Amino acid sequence: MTHSMTAFARAEASTEEGRLIWELRSLNHRFLEAQVRLPDAFREIEPATRAQLRERLQRGKVEATLRWQPAASASGGPALDPSRLAELQVLEAQVRAAFPEAARLSCSEVLGLCRPVQDASDPAQHTAPALACLATALEALLASRAQEGAALAAVVRERLDQVDHQVEALRRALPELRVRERDRLQARLAECATDLEPQRLEQEVVLLAQKSDISEELDRLVTHIQEFRRLLNQDGPIGRRLDFLTQELNREANTTASKAAGLAVTDAAIELKVLIEQIREQIQNIE
Repeated sequence: MTHSMTAFARAEASTEEGRLIWELRSLNHRFLEAQVRLPDAFREIEPATRAQLRERLQRGKVEATLRWQPAASASGGPALDPSRLAELQVLEAQVRAAFPEAARLSCSEVLGLCRPVQDASDPAQHTAPALACLATALEALLASRAQEGAALAAVVRERLDQVDHQVEALRRALPELRVRERDRLQARLAECATDLEPQRLEQEVVLLAQKSDISEELDRLVTHIQEFRRLLNQDGPIGRRLDFLTQELNREANTTASKAAGLAVTDAAIELKVLIEQIREQIQNIE
């Protein structure tokens, strides 16, 4: 399946302490380039984040942004650990039973002995939910890239059909073009060298006709088109190979244009170059 490198995805996950929000954006790029933006309290999950991106994506410039929205109850500052506070109450009661004259604990002493509840943005607490949410966002990004890739592949196949049409039109016209070119060359040689022997004249005509023959270029264009279609049906990254094939298609179109003998061949060669350029523009976004 063909995948585009251009896509956007968003995923959210809620915990008791707040909400995790991942946003992923990807654009076309020659290689995989990941930019990860995390809240300060989540810096420890950056290596795992990059590992997930590398595991699921092969090409593209990807921006991965995590936002953390604490719950209302978690945004009012640190809170005491209720279980620890209860333990202190039991211990104080036991001490007071043994030493009735002992002074009561002050508020500051209670705060010093009773540890606060773990901060809501502690990455050790939210590593698993954050990475799970990232996996969900990546699935959505891949689905978006696949959908866009299918649209790109459809456009490229349409252009390939049009290239095929031009190639077949030229192939059907080859016999007539050869006869016309042969007559033209004979007339020109006859004007330039009237003293040439008929056999030598025929040899020169054959050599010049071979130099202007485009049948090999047409055969290579067909071969490249077949390989193009085969790659479009493959899974995995194919963008670089498609880019190479596009260069080869353009090379053959240029050679055909340089050998053009007549307006029909020139027009067809120009149309080929236009179609190939349109294909090149589309595959720049294919992974």
